[in-house]
Amino acid sequence: QVQLVESGGGLVQPGGSLRLSCAASGFTLDDYAVGWFRQAPGKEREGVAFISHIDNSAYYADSVKGRFTISRDNAKNTVYLQMNSLKPEDTAVYYCAADPLTVVLRFAPGESSHWGQGTQVTVSS
Repeated sequence: QVQLVESGGGLVQPGGSLRLSCAASGFTLDDYAVGWFRQAPGKEREGVAFISHIDNSAYYADSVKGRFTISRDNAKNTVYLQMNSLKPEDTAVYYCAADPLTVVLRFAPGESSHWGQGTQVTVSS
């Protein structure tokens, strides 16, 4: 079965950290760029971090730059999003997506080949 599965979400206090995982099955993430997106209630989906499969270069939205780090472990067929210094405004459902083309993930994410089902992140005291 071809799918992406996110995990690692939860409730954390402001200033805390979480690490999200995006595990692929049925296909090899080595051949795909991967992006993390989030959507809060009443807001548009936002792409927060992307990692290339060509050279592992990463791109971050300004809202998370310096706080979030995206990485990949091809041996585990998994991409991670390390989130530090979390803020209440980071509260959202976080999704990962994969596509052979980074440009699709960044500029036409709805056309991406694979999407996960999402994991809830809540930052609150």
